[in-house]
Amino acid sequence: MLPLVFATETPTLLAGTGPCFDKRLRMLRGAGLSRFTVFENRLPPEVALEGQALVFGAGFDDAESDWLAGQARRRGIPVNIEDVPRLCDFHVPAMVRRGRLLVTVSTNGAAPALSSALRMWLEEAFGPEWAGRLEEVALMRAALRAEGRDMGEVRRAVHAHLAAANWLGQHHPPSRREVAWDG
Repeated sequence: MLPLVFATETPTLLAGTGPCFDKRLRMLRGAGLSRFTVFENRLPPEVALEGQALVFGAGFDDAESDWLAGQARRRGIPVNIEDVPRLCDFHVPAMVRRGRLLVTVSTNGAAPALSSALRMWLEEAFGPEWAGRLEEVALMRAALRAEGRDMGEVRRAVHAHLAAANWLGQHHPPSRREVAWDG
């Protein structure tokens, strides 16, 4: 398993029907995607797949799901067909979104109920205030980088700020060995 986060400009197609489609549509809108195409209650025409980078399908019957996955794969586009693992090139983890902060959990499909339970726990642990906290740390990081501080200095300053603010409670910051780069 390799978790990836795609840019909001990633061309994405969603096709489907029913509650699973509605769930995926909410997820894509919540992610702030700026380039996604939607086909509700119908399969897309083949031409609609051209130029897409990701394809999601949800709520279709087996034949429709097979067709959509086949069309995407023939074009080299990663595809996710809701609840049909054999037709998925990737899966979507359970997510908690707080502004630009995204916290995810996955069991690689082995225990979806555990992912769901952990997501609920994370929603409590990372409340709405974390959106502002991320922005505070992002501004701090940008200011330190503008001063010419190297990544090690930035990381230490952020860790010191987290400790002073006690945002992580009893959790301890990772050791130097655990954090090689802070991005």
